[in-house]
Formats: sequence, C-alpha cells, structure tokens
Amino acid sequence: MNLKNLFQDFNPSKFLVFSCLLVFSLLFALRLDHTIEWSYWVVFLPIWLWKLVVISGSVVGSYVWWKNPHYRLEGDSYVQYKAMVMCTGMHLLLLMFEVLACDNLQTAAHSWLLVFIPLIFMALVSVGICIWAVKNERSFEMELFCAVNILQFIFLGLRLDMVITWSWVIVFIPIWIVMCVALIGVLYAIVLAIILLKSPDIIPEQRRGNVSSAVGYSFLVVPLLIFEILLANRLDHTNGFKFTAITIPLLLSLITLVCLSFGAKGGNNWWFGIRKDFCQFLLGTCPCLQEYGNISYSLQYNDSESGSSTPVCEKAKEFKSRKEPIDEQPKAVVPILSIETPD
Repeated sequence: MNLKNLFQDFNPSKFLVFSCLLVFSLLFALRLDHTIEWSYWVVFLPIWLWKLVVISGSVVGSYVWWKNPHYRLEGDSYVQYKAMVMCTGMHLLLLMFEVLACDNLQTAAHSWLLVFIPLIFMALVSVGICIWAVKNERSFEMELFCAVNILQFIFLGLRLDMVITWSWVIVFIPIWIVMCVALIGVLYAIVLAIILLKSPDIIPEQRRGNVSSAVGYSFLVVPLLIFEILLANRLDHTNGFKFTAITIPLLLSLITLVCLSFGAKGGNNWWFGIRKDFCQFLLGTCPCLQEYGNISYSLQYNDSESGSSTPVCEKAKEFKSRKEPIDEQPKAVVPILSIETPD
C-alpha cells in the first residue's frame, strides 16, 4: 500500500466538485420521481456545500495574500491568485443561477430564460478566461464547458418557457455536437493506447498510463451519452423510465470523474492560503498520516504453517553463508584467431 503514489497527483478541487454533483444528481432524480418529498432547497444542499467551500477558500486565500506581501514573490503566486479570483467569480455566477433555478423549481415565480441569464453571461466571460488560461498555462475545464454550451443554455431557457416547442432531441443538438467530438477523442485515445501497448520502445509506466486514460475516458463519455439519449427520450415521452433509472449512467460518469481526480494534476495552491500541494499540507498537518504513509506492507508465505522446520530467515542466513569455491589457478589467455590469418 503506497499512499504517495495514490495522492501524488490528487486534485482536491475536482474531488469536491464531482462528489457534490454525484450526491446532488441522485437526490434530484429521487425528488423528480417523488420518492422523496423534500424541499428543493434541501435537495440542493450538496451544491450549497460546494459553493460554501469555494467562497471560504477564496476569502481565506485573499486574507493570506494581503496579510503577507512577501508571499506574492513566490514563483507564479500572482498567476495562481489571479486564477483563484477568476474561478471565484465564475462560481458566484453559477451560484446565482442555482439559487434562481432552485427558487423557480420550488415556486415557479420566474421565467426560465431569466434564470439562465447568469449562466449565459458566465459562458460569454468563459471565452476570455479560456484565452487567458492558455497564455498562462492554466487549466480551464469548467470555463471550456460553459463556453461551448452557450447555445445549449439559450435553447433550454426558451424550451422550458415554451417559446419554442421543438422536440427535446432537437433542443439537445448543441450537446450532441459536443458529445460527437468527445467520442472522437475517446476513439483516438483507445487507438493510441493499443498502438503504444504493442510498441517495444515505450516503458511499462507509459503503457499503463495510456491504457488507464483510455479506459477512464470511455467510462466517462459513453455513459454520459447514454444518459443524454435516455433523458431526451424521457422528456419527449418516448419511454417511461423513472428519472432514477435514467440517472444511473450519469452516476457512473461522475464516479469515474471522482476516481480520475486522484490522478488529475494541477490545482491552485492559494485556496485557503495553504501555498503548497494539498497532500503535503495534509501530511504536515497530521503527522500520524505521514507515519502511516511511510509504512510499506508485504504479504509473505509462512513456512512454519506448512510444517517446515527451517524458518525463512534461517534459510536466508544459510544462503548468504554459503560461499562458492574460488579457483585461484591462473587461466591461460588464448589469442583470438582469425580465419583470414594464414598459419
């Protein structure tokens, strides 16, 4: 058991986001099926927890930033702090959309197009943030997702307000395009993994990494596509499945994302002002975890249980004590003869 390899590239931000989305998706599906009759404000509790952690981390990080000016000179601290501020602004816009959506589900007092306005504005801002992230070599998964789905957000608002009466399969055309591109990427990853698996010039670690990436992306994209197809047919009344059953492929994709967060590199060190990798911060805060992480476990076969009279350690000592006889006689050196050399 090697905890260092498990948490070496752990991304706590992605783990928090995908875990909250996993619990929220399950609760929301149960609420739509009327299996539970909770208020939507309670169903959205994982989302509120997610946003609370983000806002708290940003406030504490900003306090550490302004309280200690010398921290700003550490490496790329300025870029990381700026990225944290942008991410917090995006989450505030997302929080505004979620509050309006939750209130509209509970009371139906607003137009759905009004509810989607913060999300549409977030998609427009995401384009500029993606450009900035490319220049500064920062990750931009959430921003890219919002930027490519701006048309989908508009269609959803218009369809929920019955401004357009298209079939849901047609409303989901923007997401079908995105999923087609994702499927092409998955096929490319699978073909690349197969080619590199048979290549003798690739080290085993790279082969395992490529195979793991291909399997992970397959378990992410394929179930997500199945979920979207089942959801579109359910909204068009083509099938009569419960929302809980329809959500099962989505839950599988979210579980895959939670597992992939343990190998996802990146992250921002300025959340909560820790200024270091999360694993290092956790081990430094809890020394008992550091002692546990330094222990290695191995399973060995005990010969005493099988009736053997010689323990393993004694056999090892006997093996080490044996010495091969050394031949001290000088050996004659025979010159190399060439066939082309005459006698």
